[in-house]
Amino acid sequence: MNLEKEIELMKREDGLSRTLNMEFISTPEPDTCKAQMKVDKLNRQVFGFLSGGATLALAENLAGVGSMALCRGKICVGINVSGSHVRAVLEGDTVTATARLQYKGRTLHQWHIDICNNKGQLVSTVEVTNYVLTPGKTAGAELNEEVR
Repeated sequence: MNLEKEIELMKREDGLSRTLNMEFISTPEPDTCKAQMKVDKLNRQVFGFLSGGATLALAENLAGVGSMALCRGKICVGINVSGSHVRAVLEGDTVTATARLQYKGRTLHQWHIDICNNKGQLVSTVEVTNYVLTPGKTAGAELNEEVR
């Protein structure tokens, strides 16, 4: 999946992706994208391990970037995120998230994300559902109605 336009957007805009130093990576597969994040003082717990919240943020941001690449010109927002953490990652390591599209509908995308450490060992699995909106004056109201 080609993420070049989304990568350029992330470089220009402040947000969680930049704050946590997420790096998005294009892949040759049309339904797969990747991201990396170094475990450091910005995303670790006080004990020196990668925070589960930062792990979920990585997965949700990656799924959002993937949905944006599939639906250029649309707004893609996460409406459900669910994850399981199976291994701790220490500060200094880098995690790699691989997102695979499970379902692509007109307004909903379902993603499965595996997050692994430097050794390729599974750290977390995350499921993300994105809602796809058309930009405009009613996009925010439409999302509020659908989520209620």
